[in-house]
Amino acid sequence: MLIDNKSIAIVGGGPAGLTLARLLQLKNAHVKVYERDVNKNARVQGSPLDMHEDSGLAALRKAELLEEFKKNFRPGADKTLILNEQAEILYSDHDTKPEEDFGHEHFRPEIDRGPLRNMLLQSLHPETVVWDSHFISMEPKDKGWLLHFKNETSAYADIVIASDGANSKIRPYLTDIKPVYSGIIMLEGNVSKEAAPHIDALIKGGKIMAFGNTQNILIGQKGNGDLGFYASFKADENWATRSGLDFSDSTQILRWFKKEYAEWSNIWDELFENAKYPFIPRPIYYMPLDQTWESKSNLTLIGDAAHVMPPFAGEGANMAMLDALELSEHLTDQQYKTLQEAIFHYENNMRNRASAVTKESLENGERMHSEKALSTMVEFFTAHLE
Repeated sequence: MLIDNKSIAIVGGGPAGLTLARLLQLKNAHVKVYERDVNKNARVQGSPLDMHEDSGLAALRKAELLEEFKKNFRPGADKTLILNEQAEILYSDHDTKPEEDFGHEHFRPEIDRGPLRNMLLQSLHPETVVWDSHFISMEPKDKGWLLHFKNETSAYADIVIASDGANSKIRPYLTDIKPVYSGIIMLEGNVSKEAAPHIDALIKGGKIMAFGNTQNILIGQKGNGDLGFYASFKADENWATRSGLDFSDSTQILRWFKKEYAEWSNIWDELFENAKYPFIPRPIYYMPLDQTWESKSNLTLIGDAAHVMPPFAGEGANMAMLDALELSEHLTDQQYKTLQEAIFHYENNMRNRASAVTKESLENGERMHSEKALSTMVEFFTAHLE
């Protein structure tokens, strides 16, 4: 194989990086994952992920982890309600969606990020992940790279794979193309179910999508019972700064919500009154649909480092894990004569695939923040259910 006797450094220990490490180790590759977290418990993992049959689940199946996934996913967490701004239910699949339907193209089982990460970590060889490795810079050495970390350690690798997210520090070594702002801000919050009893009674372990006046509230229940939620709206890219809001001040955030979402029922107030502060403003970015770069023989990108995209198609983590699957197959495919050829074909296919999904996600984002968002989304989900 092209990677025989090659040392591979994956920078970033998220779902894509860990999946890639697992897939490569199944091919007997020499892999290290460099992760900035001090240890596996250093960070609270975010909102749940839904896995798709032809991407995230395909990667887990190839990684021989599907049965382990079935032990860790959350049955029923993919059930959806669509509400208007008055919290009236216009669509529900709670009585029709099966809790388990693996193999069906529309089944999207949900798993919390923590259990997914632990499952992937446990599948790797001991000492694969090098914790407390905050990437700072790298320089060419021999035919590979010498990587430098914040803790003043360094490591050599013949091949470097960037899996370090939307703000990748490795991406600039390959391309100077930067993300583009989508026009949408998502203000992220988190609240315990006990502190939001009316919403908890509605959501029943699943998710809520509420639309009104070109604004959204999107809610998902986590494995610990907390409600992770987003107020999503169109705004200037620098809204977080220009708003003058202190995102740690509950009084300010509640006042802002009551003003900006003035036509929404006060049932939603409990999310903002009782949230675990601070809120996190997230401007939504995407990579240009026509991005390209010259492939290298010793460096490539996966996941958000390659193609950060809006979340409105639910494809981000799935595309990242599919990147891991496809890159592992290209690097171990005997038809390619050189690493540069293998990486070129991977990157070309990855960019085309990501561009199509990014376009779909941008279009969905526009629909979800339009005057007709509610009727459009109800119609879409009803047709999907049928």
